[in-house]
Amino acid sequence: MDVSECDTIEVSQMVKASVRDLRYEFKKIERLLNQGEEIQITKRRHVIARLVPENIRPGAQMPDFLERLRAIYGNEKLKVSGAKLIAEDRDRY
Repeated sequence: MDVSECDTIEVSQMVKASVRDLRYEFKKIERLLNQGEEIQITKRRHVIARLVPENIRPGAQMPDFLERLRAIYGNEKLKVSGAKLIAEDRDRY
């Protein structure tokens, strides 16, 4: 979780999130819980609760799309950019 986006602070494997974060950034909190993180809930900088993940599931591994592109095309650069292809396609009609 990016600290600049909300009040969450990482402290020695423990993640803290304010009540405000629960309200406005719940998707990020949920993602951390799915990754197996335990989260302390704070209100006015005092810990008031603790969220513990029910089931720890391994996170889905994102495919390496750049590696796939390199496997297909190598280091070859296309002669025409994608923007030009789209512009030409739009001009057909």
